[in-house]
Amino acid sequence: MTDPVLQPRLRYGEFLSAVRVKQRRVSYRDVHADAGKWSRARSLRLVDVHRLLTPYVSVRFLEQLRAVVPLALFLALFQIAALRADVREGELIAFGMLAVMLGLMLFMDGVKYGLMPFAESIGFNLPNRAAPAVVLGFAFLLGGIATFAEPAIGALRAAGGGVDPLRAPWLHLLLTRYPDRLVLAVGIGVGLAVVVGMLRFFFAWRMKTLVIATLLPCLALTTYAGLDPRLAPIIGLAWDCGAITTGPVTVPLVLALGIGVAAAAGQEDNPLAGFGIVTLASLFPAFAVILVGIGLVGEMPDPAALPSIVGAGGTAAWWDETPAAELVAALRAIVPLILLLWLVQRFLVGAAVKQRNIIAYGVVVAVLGMALFNLGLSVGLVPLGNQAGATVPAAFSAVGGGDALYPYPLGIGLTLVFAATLGYGATVAEPALNAMGTTVENLTDGAFPKRLLIQAVAVGVALGIALGVAKIVFAWSILPLLLGGYTLALVATAWSSEEYVALAWDSAGVTTGPVTVPLVLALGLGLGQAVGVAEGFGILAMASLGPIVSVLLVGFWIRRRAEVAARGES
Repeated sequence: MTDPVLQPRLRYGEFLSAVRVKQRRVSYRDVHADAGKWSRARSLRLVDVHRLLTPYVSVRFLEQLRAVVPLALFLALFQIAALRADVREGELIAFGMLAVMLGLMLFMDGVKYGLMPFAESIGFNLPNRAAPAVVLGFAFLLGGIATFAEPAIGALRAAGGGVDPLRAPWLHLLLTRYPDRLVLAVGIGVGLAVVVGMLRFFFAWRMKTLVIATLLPCLALTTYAGLDPRLAPIIGLAWDCGAITTGPVTVPLVLALGIGVAAAAGQEDNPLAGFGIVTLASLFPAFAVILVGIGLVGEMPDPAALPSIVGAGGTAAWWDETPAAELVAALRAIVPLILLLWLVQRFLVGAAVKQRNIIAYGVVVAVLGMALFNLGLSVGLVPLGNQAGATVPAAFSAVGGGDALYPYPLGIGLTLVFAATLGYGATVAEPALNAMGTTVENLTDGAFPKRLLIQAVAVGVALGIALGVAKIVFAWSILPLLLGGYTLALVATAWSSEEYVALAWDSAGVTTGPVTVPLVLALGLGLGQAVGVAEGFGILAMASLGPIVSVLLVGFWIRRRAEVAARGES
């Protein structure tokens, strides 16, 4: 049983971690209990099953419907109305979107009932029953293995096709021939981030100090890579991977462990105990991916040999998109994670697994949901994003031998407004951000209202995505954008109070859901191919940077307003 004192922060951790669904109104346990009552009274009829399950399923499905359909409709309507282009293979894309919604519905439910009971039990018991080194070792494995179960990781499968192998050969090689190295680097980065997050609780490190100490080496390594023409194309992918990791599996699991470590370290009264891990899980993968790129360049330094290597193709299992392959991929992602949690629960925590039927239900549903989501990703989300990205340049330049639809300044403006509107709408509709806003409003006693936080984050994401699209359209280098943006964020961080630093840096992770990430990633790659740049990465990186700056600036304004009000009362 969860400690009632920690229950509000546990719920916050689940929301902030990008579970990205609202609190359940009808739980599986409620349905199961009601079904038990019915079975004792009489045999269940078909209509009884319908009455029991329909409210539960409809609530879950409507949550995904509200997250997916507005984005898809916006992209399709913009393509038809503003760009005067039809949506190709509309029936197949519609089927893919339905598969995405059903898959996410099942997957979220599976995580809640198949994985979170283990995470909560381990989080509150392991720190008191094992040595700190054991806890840190488990934290590393948990962060790394959970990354493989992230739904958005599947978006990297289609990324290699959007990279020019002649202008960015090492990036293309990393995505097509060695994707396992890429995902492994991201997993190791997340594992290290979780370890550092746990150490923060043990040693009571300030979040401000930790952010600065982590970001400076990342920027230094990014600068080193940006000055090398062979490594420069990898930078956008590296920083985009930070957004991919903060999804509905990794962060809720590690936050459950983090809350337990914070309680064991005597920080259970700290209302900000849930903040910080999301930030670190966004920064460490960028560092790790750049290191992998440096190793790949050192391993294959001769560009003349790369065309034959690139043409050799990648591993068959990664690119086989049949439903059976998706099911196998889902099993490979979920089974190691549940096995790790069970082993720790059984042998380190020393507790028996309770409610095995419900946990088994959760694991099966999570596997099926992930397989269905990945199938929908390949036939729905990715093609829709690619089509939108490929048709957007028609607004300001000649595409396919025809004239531009609008004068160049108007077409560019329309493109940037489209990008900003997409980012703003996706953020406002994000359930995790709404839940986070409620928690922040309560923690600050109304000083930072929920509506103000949502608007600050949404505006930051909108400006970030517009800047990322401009980077692709004008073929800008991403290095100055990252250095300039994060320098501004560092200055604001140094002058901000501790609570606003934690809030702002974690806000970036809330905006990148399993639907937004593959859609925006495909949009950037399609746009990059259409305008003829080497690669189309970097939009997600800018979308994560924008809300950090915007929330810190709003925090300055709130603090300034409070100071003026205090002087007026004195």
